[in-house]
Amino acid sequence: MNFILTFIHWNPNPEIFNIGGLAIRWYGLLFASSFFFGYFIMLKFFKKEGIEVDKLDTLTTYMVIGTVVGARLGHCLFYEPAYYLSHPVKILEVWEGGLASHGAAVGIILSILIFAHRNKLTFFWVMDRVVIVTALAGLLIRTGNLMNSEIFGHITSLPWGFYFLRAANPAEALDPRHPTEIYEGLCYFIIFLFLLRLYYVKNGKPVPGQFFGLFLIGIFGVRFFVEFLKEPQVGFEQGMLLNMGQLLSIPLVLFGIYLVYRARKLEA
Repeated sequence: MNFILTFIHWNPNPEIFNIGGLAIRWYGLLFASSFFFGYFIMLKFFKKEGIEVDKLDTLTTYMVIGTVVGARLGHCLFYEPAYYLSHPVKILEVWEGGLASHGAAVGIILSILIFAHRNKLTFFWVMDRVVIVTALAGLLIRTGNLMNSEIFGHITSLPWGFYFLRAANPAEALDPRHPTEIYEGLCYFIIFLFLLRLYYVKNGKPVPGQFFGLFLIGIFGVRFFVEFLKEPQVGFEQGMLLNMGQLLSIPLVLFGIYLVYRARKLEA
């Protein structure tokens, strides 16, 4: 079979525009839009199930704080602890980049635990709905990574390989690479559609923990396997059998399997 497509030269400007040194970047816009779209999807869930809409505004605030703080601390402590513990002020410089999805997962869980307790909702009621919009956020964030020409894969001879011409390391722009941002983003979008459809199939009444478990298995299972195609994010991952992203994904997938098993027992 002959493919018409023969590599893609990827060279978008990560900045949408820059006025007086104030830059608006694709990554920031897409990251923010994940909360925007997530809010309106969650609004439908709240109205469908008769939950006060005022609580959604509070939940959104908790989610923003939990996501940003968790993702930033996750990157600093999981990937570059020596540097950031020696330069703690640098942890606050989020605009320089460096957010970790595993840290975001921890931050979201902790923020929802606090929110659920204070608003007299069960943790799993909140979590089973939040993970639906979080899967969509994964697509948007990976699209932002694509616009930044970052977190791409190994060299490939496949016809859809990308020449990342704005790669931080110029040497990495010389060969076509797996567009792993697209692989992950598309998988996350499929997980979002699957969970959203399942929500309505169950008429908004999932078994507690079921959607959360499916999310953990799907998202971090995809992450585990796609990591085999990625370039190491930090130097110490060179030569590791499993990189940091994979090692952090394993307990989350196992916890997801437990939650799905538990939900089936409750459903039986």
